[in-house]
Amino acid sequence: MIRALYNWTIRLAEHPHAMWALAFVAFIESSVFPIPPDILMIPMILAAPRRAFLIAAVATISSVLGGLFGYWIGAALFEQVGLPVLEFYGKTENFDTFRQTYNDWGAWAVLIAGVTPFPYKVVTILSGSTGLNLTVFMLASVLARGLRFFVVATLLWKFGAPIRDFIERRLGAIFTLLIVLLLGGFVLLRYI
Repeated sequence: MIRALYNWTIRLAEHPHAMWALAFVAFIESSVFPIPPDILMIPMILAAPRRAFLIAAVATISSVLGGLFGYWIGAALFEQVGLPVLEFYGKTENFDTFRQTYNDWGAWAVLIAGVTPFPYKVVTILSGSTGLNLTVFMLASVLARGLRFFVVATLLWKFGAPIRDFIERRLGAIFTLLIVLLLGGFVLLRYI
């Protein structure tokens, strides 16, 4: 099933309305869809490098709007779905503690999920269910998704097809390493 979705996404990149398809995929990926918009962005940018930054902007804006939809899912469906499950397992007290901890560190969670291979949709829904400050959520989302998509666009614009393998296989790991180093630096500064 995932392979069929992947192939469908690749075919969209060749369609005359690929920009609309990218906007749609970036939007739904931020809340429910399993295929990241990068899969569509890469062939689009390789086909039209002069439009690389427009493509990245469309992906960023659509992804952030999709993240807002994911936030709404978490906020609107928590009472109907999430809370009854927590009550059934007797975990409502633990969720209140988790909610406070998450909201203290939520901006970091959004940033990390927005640039690494961790599913951004999980954090968008979780942010809504915990009531993470919407302004904090939006700012972290714009920063994270913009960084992710504009780095991909810049690399493809500058280096073209030879960088494609690097982006598809290693960029997520490099973003993850950079986040670990950044967080490690903050922890180190705190205890020095």
